[in-house]
Amino acid sequence: MAALVQQRKSGVTLITDTTCPYGVTYAFTERGGGVSCGEFSSLNLGSACGDAADAVRRNRLRALEALGAKQYADNLVCPHQVHGEKILVVHSAHKDEVTAVRTEAAQGADAIVCLAKTVPVMLCFADCVPVILAAPGGFAIAHSGWRGTIARIAAKTTRLLVEQTGDRPEELLAYVGPHIGASDYEVSQELINRFVDEFGPEVAPSDLGGCHLDLGYAVRMALAKAGILPEHIFEVRESTATHTDRFFSYRAEHGHCGRHGALAVRLGN
Repeated sequence: MAALVQQRKSGVTLITDTTCPYGVTYAFTERGGGVSCGEFSSLNLGSACGDAADAVRRNRLRALEALGAKQYADNLVCPHQVHGEKILVVHSAHKDEVTAVRTEAAQGADAIVCLAKTVPVMLCFADCVPVILAAPGGFAIAHSGWRGTIARIAAKTTRLLVEQTGDRPEELLAYVGPHIGASDYEVSQELINRFVDEFGPEVAPSDLGGCHLDLGYAVRMALAKAGILPEHIFEVRESTATHTDRFFSYRAEHGHCGRHGALAVRLGN
């Protein structure tokens, strides 16, 4: 049975499923174990938040080493995330294919579907919701901030993964990574109304006064609507904004912070 556990490898703390479902090795990173300093301390994986480029490069290598994929660092696909709905597909590990996807990803994308082995994928987060999908024929990672969540990017990524692999939605496993919790995420009434219209009143918990958003709930509902069985959806419940000792939080750290990551790869030839 799949389960999320905390594991320390090569000095990096990971949240992962050690069973490697469908041959997918994946993890959500925590913020410790890197080389970055100050507000980026220490395993900052984001290249667009002001940290030194060499520190980010070294941190990414550390994360890949912890995942067992350091030897595939030259194949790493790490898109420029723009809070949109664009999803890219990696069909093979051929050099030209990987180069083409990386070039397109640099222009902006918020989800990657990967059918290839030996091509690691990494997306970066600091409150937004990371989603990793594992299927018999591949995997996917999606970045779901509030814009992506209301646009149901997790569901769209699920459907594309199913389309590309030929697998059935009920075969998929979904892992919802560390993100800002409802108790830390007070938003405008206008945004609450939009989410309630899309996902129902439960997305704005009444015990919090109805002015806080539960992004994790919305993402789970979107995944279930796309056909993933509720018992195949696993979630990290700790809020990034509450646990800044473990995770980066854009809101709690007033926009001055690094990014933790969601990484996955299918190892082997």
